[in-house]
Amino acid sequence: MITIALSKGRLAEQALDLLEKAGYDVSAGREKSRKLILEDPNTGLRFILAKPADVPTYVEYGAADLGVVGKDTLLEEGRQLYEVIDLGFGKCRMCVAGPAELKGKLDTIPNKRVGTKYPNITRAYFEGVKKESVEIIKLNGSVELAPLIGLSEVIVDIVESGRTLYENGLDVLETVADISARVVVNRVSMTMKADEIKPMIAKLKEQVEIMNKEG
Repeated sequence: MITIALSKGRLAEQALDLLEKAGYDVSAGREKSRKLILEDPNTGLRFILAKPADVPTYVEYGAADLGVVGKDTLLEEGRQLYEVIDLGFGKCRMCVAGPAELKGKLDTIPNKRVGTKYPNITRAYFEGVKKESVEIIKLNGSVELAPLIGLSEVIVDIVESGRTLYENGLDVLETVADISARVVVNRVSMTMKADEIKPMIAKLKEQVEIMNKEG
């Protein structure tokens, strides 16, 4: 039995579609119920439906053999996993954003306060990449509010279309990382269940290549 942890919602549906195209029977994963574990002994597949932030944890500790989750979650969680495929869907960017007038002037602001849902990514970027110490303010809701009410000078957040930023007078100042859905594998499972997992990875990679060629 191969156990696959999926992020609830659209990402799970896209992952199931890809597995189906790769030749796997994922009907168990599409079952409409309140169950959090969906499995079919006949296909040898078990699906765990979890919050995105929990997927890397389940995979690292072996509760799941594989997982499909956004790169943002992987960067924030920092779990010990094998990241094996960039699936190419769920694309967006992790960005530093703030008032449009700060564009090109971010480095001139000393002792910055940064509002974010992603404190680990933010710290790694400012301290590790930009070699700058900042005050990080952890937020859980609409981080766009922070610079509008003076809580922080800038924010670090996921940006898709950028519409929410622009409607609030904010703009992308710097790109921290490109984000998309990734397949991750438990380190022990990669060895112990290699006969099942490696062919699955190969088939998924093949489908991603086909998808990329089709544009």
